[in-house]
Amino acid sequence: MRYLDKINSPEDLKRLKAEQLPELCQELREFIISACAENPGHIGASLGTVELTVALHYLYNTPKDKLIWDVGHQAYAHKILTGRRDAFVNNRKYKGISGFPKMSESEYDAFGVGHSSTSISAALGMAVASNLEGSNEQVVAVIGDGALTGGLAYEGLNNAGAHKTDILVILNDNQISIDPNVGAMHNYLIKFTTSHFYNKTKNKIWKFLGSDKLRSMAGKFMFSTKAAFFRSGSIFEALGFRYFGVIDGHNLPQLIETISQLKDIKGPKLLHVVTKKGKGFKPAEDNQVIWHSPGNFDKNTGLRKTGGNPAASRYQDVFGETVLELARMNPSIVGVTPAMPSGCSMNIIMQEIPERSFDVGIAEQHAVTFSAGMAAKGLLPYCNIYSSFMQRAYDSVIHDVATQDLKVIFCLDRGGLVGEDGATHHGAYDLSYMRCIPNMIIAAPLNEIELKNMLYSAQLPSWGMCTIRYPRGNGIGLPWKEAPYKEIPVGKAQLLNDGKDVALLSIGTAGLSAAEAVKKAEELGISVLHYDMRFLKPLDLDAMRKASECKTIITLEDASVVGGLFSAVSEYIASEGLPVKVVHLGIPDQFVEQGTVAELKAECGYDAEGILKTILNVTQKG
Repeated sequence: MRYLDKINSPEDLKRLKAEQLPELCQELREFIISACAENPGHIGASLGTVELTVALHYLYNTPKDKLIWDVGHQAYAHKILTGRRDAFVNNRKYKGISGFPKMSESEYDAFGVGHSSTSISAALGMAVASNLEGSNEQVVAVIGDGALTGGLAYEGLNNAGAHKTDILVILNDNQISIDPNVGAMHNYLIKFTTSHFYNKTKNKIWKFLGSDKLRSMAGKFMFSTKAAFFRSGSIFEALGFRYFGVIDGHNLPQLIETISQLKDIKGPKLLHVVTKKGKGFKPAEDNQVIWHSPGNFDKNTGLRKTGGNPAASRYQDVFGETVLELARMNPSIVGVTPAMPSGCSMNIIMQEIPERSFDVGIAEQHAVTFSAGMAAKGLLPYCNIYSSFMQRAYDSVIHDVATQDLKVIFCLDRGGLVGEDGATHHGAYDLSYMRCIPNMIIAAPLNEIELKNMLYSAQLPSWGMCTIRYPRGNGIGLPWKEAPYKEIPVGKAQLLNDGKDVALLSIGTAGLSAAEAVKKAEELGISVLHYDMRFLKPLDLDAMRKASECKTIITLEDASVVGGLFSAVSEYIASEGLPVKVVHLGIPDQFVEQGTVAELKAECGYDAEGILKTILNVTQKG
């Protein structure tokens, strides 16, 4: 590489001439493609923001000036240009660098991200803090059109516009393209509205008008006139932002010229740029959904490499196909998801019954209350939200669903450790935060057949409002499609192994590793009582009483040990005054970083080997 090999910081970038930057962009794309081919990541969004990233670091004095990336899927070029080029080979790997901007990782990562729609609020907070400190830092938030659908983004825009703080929001729009017939007019208008003359004159007129009444009249005139040209920008102008755009996000000279002008304009500003996901790599351009995070692939052909057990269905597909089948039988069933129809397999339902399946955009809180509204009218919503994203809708679960005793079936995909996306995406807390809600049934399946039957049982009158959580990835290959539906009684555990030396209570798919450990323990002469609890709430009291006959109970959950199964079992033992020791296995009371699921479970001590080690330790001590 002619240029990229020599860039270890934005200072090195600034030494290049403007005419050298397009070649650097090409090298960045080739580097990202090569790296992600062998080490999977979020390639599509990052390929789309190469020129924008180069322009920002070329023009701004980072890390003093702050760049905040929303979600962070688009930040690979940023990481590579800020001293992490060589470390990028370990992106998203165990003990490697994070796949998202992370404050503890680099001074150039101004704010840690992972969930959507946070950038504007964070940027405003930093801009206000800079003003209070009397510093002259500039603050830029980069947000995608998808993240802009999140309500938090509009809260940030509204407050920033009212506060009049100096801030630049860049809307990275990869859903539309610029009409070539109006491109020249857009280029002329963007040059005009960002020029020193235009803005100097506008400010002079503003000061001259003096009174609020005259300013209001002038503002309405300017707003109505400008909106005629910028229909897409009228909402931002209404929120108090100066709107500039639309410009081509891959036209590097235009980006540099425009942003350099905007740096000198005071107040809240929004620049609307259009980019293409997967830019420069045709397979990613042609199928942006798959190439959001495609796994391993051949960088020359674009062919994706498959892995895992092809005979085993993904848990998300068990959900999608089962709920579709149930919806065929029960006309009250509807499906809801916040912007993840392919990720959770709600798209399976949407293809056949689109009128009863709803993608509400990146709006988890709305998804829950929307489901509550349908439930209030007698429908039966299966509301599918990733476990870590459900945290954002917690108030709605309590206020709009639980207090009104509405039957909504919450299907929490990605429960437990999810792997390479790390701490922001692990479904660690769902068992804990759902357990304290009155009347909430909480279930977790051991395998594919159990998930199918829980989804079936949830619609029956014997079940009320409930949460069914299951992990990311493939099952164990059971013939779940052929298995007949079977009702699972609420709060009923299943005995997997009878024993007397120690009791092991597991919930969810972690029980599969537990069963493996129990088998090895039995071979060593240790008698283990093993229950798949199935339900965190209500607990099976018969199972609890039998487990309490052992001197020690081990709890196992692919979730935080604070507030989940360990807490529930400990509370039972304490309330009954029983002389039983409780030992916990699960996600410790700390944030777990990225790595494969196997690596992270081993680190946390609840893979099959760790479970066996715990069984041996407690029985030796007992």
